[in-house]
Parts: sequence; C-alpha cells; structure tokens
Amino acid sequence: MWDKPDVLNRIASLLFAVAVLLVGYGAVWTVVRLPAFALREVQVTGQGLHVTREQVDAIVKNEIKGTFFTLNLPQLRGAFEKLPWVREVNLKRRWPSRLEVAVVEHVPLARWGNVALVNTHGEVFAAAYDGKLPVFNGPSGTSKEIAIQYDFFRRNLAAINAVPVMVQVTPRRAWQVRLEGGPTLELGREDVEARLARYIQVHERTVGTLKRRIEYVDLRYANGFAVRIPELKGEPADAGHAVKPGVKGKNNNQRREAPKRALAPVGAA
Repeated sequence: MWDKPDVLNRIASLLFAVAVLLVGYGAVWTVVRLPAFALREVQVTGQGLHVTREQVDAIVKNEIKGTFFTLNLPQLRGAFEKLPWVREVNLKRRWPSRLEVAVVEHVPLARWGNVALVNTHGEVFAAAYDGKLPVFNGPSGTSKEIAIQYDFFRRNLAAINAVPVMVQVTPRRAWQVRLEGGPTLELGREDVEARLARYIQVHERTVGTLKRRIEYVDLRYANGFAVRIPELKGEPADAGHAVKPGVKGKNNNQRREAPKRALAPVGAA
C-alpha cells in the first residue's frame, strides 16, 4: 500500500475531510451554547380556567434548559402535557431569543363514570372538577361515540324541555338516557334516533299528560312504549291499561315491582 500513491492520497483526503467535519461540529457545538443565544423571553398564551400561572412558571423555571438552539422541545412539551387540564401544547422558537408556548386546555363535557372526565372532543382525562356535569358510562374506547350521541340527545330533547344527565351504552350496544328530574329512557340497540324522535313526537299527549312520577320508559316497541310508575305499586290496573306487575321471591312477603303501563300506540290520536 505504501508504494501506491493514489491509495495514500485518497486516505489522506478522507482523513482531512473527517478532521474538518470534527472541527466544524465542535465549532457549532460551542457556538450554539454561547450565552449570546440564551432564551430571554417566554410568551405563554391560551391559559384558561384550570391551568394556573404558578404551574406554568414552575415548568418554565425547571424545564427550560439550554439556549435558543439546544432547547429540548419534546421534553418541554411533555412537561406541560403532564398537567391534568392540558390537552396539548404548541411550542415555537422565535428568533433571536423568544419561545412561544400555546396551551390548549381540556373543556369538560361530562364525567366518565366516577373515575375521570370527558372533554368536548370525547377524550377521557383525569382531573379534579366539582362542577355539575352529565355522566357517561360505557365500555373502554366508547367515550367519543357517547359524546356524539349525547349531543344528539341534548339537542333533540330540548324540544320537550328535557335535559339528559346520564348517557350509557352497554357492551351489547344498548343505549339508555336518564333525564333530569325525569325517567330513564330505554332505547335499545337499533333505531335509537327513530325511537327517540317517536317519543318526543307523542310526549305532549302521552307521558306529558300524566301527573305522576315516571321512573322508566321502554321505547323498544314497534308502535308504542311502556312506562313504569312507582306510585302505582299495589294499585289495581285502570281499565284500558295493560299492567304487568313483576313478582320476585317465593314467600308470603313477595315484592312486587312497580308496574309498567302500556300507552296508546304512537299513531293514536
């Protein structure tokens, strides 16, 4: 090899190039860490009701390390997103020495059972909140679907001045809605929107005329629905109403469930 000038020249050129790269890297590494490129301003926007200035200041103080060029943005973003009420954070460098932090908070829509909250995007998050919210119940991964259905229920039930306070879907995809100060609507697995529309359409001349507390409305019938009225427990059935009292137990102290009363078909005047 030593008697081959071409090979020696190529090796020398390669070593020279490597040396230049190492010197250049060292120079850049040194320059980007100079105090002249230190971050001198952090601008935070988008703070809402739940992310406090003290929380933001603590993260800025403890997590912002390095200069304009060396700041670890993914690490800083992760520190902000650990705050319970932070949904996302957008970070931008602005030359020559400013960092812009845009914080997006969760907006609570409902409670996820009794363990967490659901935001307006249907995402579950863990945070403390003592305000009044409806409750969603369902299998894992259904929070977004329930949020969409809740919006549908809320908008349509407003026509009869009813407010949903609980929306539930079972693992078998059956839907239930409990109304504020009112009954639980059993909507079943099929034709949920049509069944609710039918109930709203006839509410004023059926359920709306009853002067008793209604506990439950079963809408899973083809042409009508049935209601459960706790006050009628033990009373004889009125003429013209089909009553099916359920019986539990095998002794003389049998417990009778509140009867369901079958209302007139939807098409009846």
